[in-house]
Amino acid sequence: MGRGSPSSPGVPVTAAADLIATADAHCAPTYRPLPVVIATGEGAWLTDVAGRRYLDLLAGYSALNFGHGNRRLVEAARRQLDRVTLTSRAFYHDRFAAFCAELAELCGMEMVLPASTGAEAVESAVKTARKWGYRVKGVPAEMAKIVVAGGNFHGRTTTVISFSTDPEARADFGPYTPGFQIVPYGDLTAMREALTENTVAVLLEPIQGESGVIVPPAGYLAGVRELTRERNVLFVADEVQSGLGRTGRTFACEHEGVVPDMYVLGKALGGGIVPVSAVVSSAAVLGVFRPGEHGSTFGGNPLACAVALEVIAMLRTGEYQERAARLGERLHQLLGDLSGTGRVTAVRGRGLWAGVDVSPAAGTGQEISERLLARGVLVKDTHGSTVRIGPPLVIGEEDLEWGVEQLRAVLAGA
Repeated sequence: MGRGSPSSPGVPVTAAADLIATADAHCAPTYRPLPVVIATGEGAWLTDVAGRRYLDLLAGYSALNFGHGNRRLVEAARRQLDRVTLTSRAFYHDRFAAFCAELAELCGMEMVLPASTGAEAVESAVKTARKWGYRVKGVPAEMAKIVVAGGNFHGRTTTVISFSTDPEARADFGPYTPGFQIVPYGDLTAMREALTENTVAVLLEPIQGESGVIVPPAGYLAGVRELTRERNVLFVADEVQSGLGRTGRTFACEHEGVVPDMYVLGKALGGGIVPVSAVVSSAAVLGVFRPGEHGSTFGGNPLACAVALEVIAMLRTGEYQERAARLGERLHQLLGDLSGTGRVTAVRGRGLWAGVDVSPAAGTGQEISERLLARGVLVKDTHGSTVRIGPPLVIGEEDLEWGVEQLRAVLAGA
């Protein structure tokens, strides 16, 4: 079976068009999906309703680090489905203790605050930092400040978009939540000047995903870590996209030997099967909560814990981090070769994660994505001219090379 070729008769193309039309008629238009209707997936490959196969170079924005239909994760979910899936936090269940203890150990921390989505975890981190600031640091009531970076993407809740610099994310959703100060990403001087006695936290993505896989200057994360220690400020690392193997390490912060005060995790923690997220920190930080001050009905549910425990066990082997590092070298070598074509203006990234800026002569990021779709490769653009590449960590080297070759062909106008 060839790459990008039909694997089964499937259904008529008109049926796919009908499905898209029905979805568009009944779903709020918050996305502009590529015109493909996926039916099945395995590993790094997806098959649409017409039976055509596609190489997935997006991996659910890192939610599918372990591939589609990973047997180990599916079996963990299936076993739990036959037992119990939800108890709420009104009761303990028999997977909860192991989930909290093992995730804390993976992070080198002590406590876990479980949630479901990445945005929920970011909101929880914001609340945690503020409460710590008032109860531990002694910041006057209602005066807590959190410093964030321009170009950030931490979710789409009202509070999170209040400190976004993306006009599309913010427009018409005000009034906005106060208490945040935005500084340029990668600028240590600006960060130093922003920290005051009322600063309770610095919230950063170690690599900015939505902005186009922006890697900060060498030494930036280490510098932020030093500044936050000096000023008694929490360093909160949003590793929802960058964490859990994507960059060749368990956490992207590790590339600079940095351990933050708080990790925000999600996406790959649920193995692409169920939403799982968490804030992971020390007892001194997460211990500020009292019963009734925060909660999440689905946070830490039995099904989520069963899948996440398997994810943690897989990460402990180091196999996936090693694959991301090794194949990432190959990916960036191949993408670097494209820079000499005149159709690519910049390539950034780390591990199996890259942002490719295409020149106007080659087309927009959306147009490049649509042309790749026609050749059996799935990617998605961001900010007009950038194509993001982040395949499942289980992708084969030959498939990775083939996918980049399709990009080369598209850029060349083939």
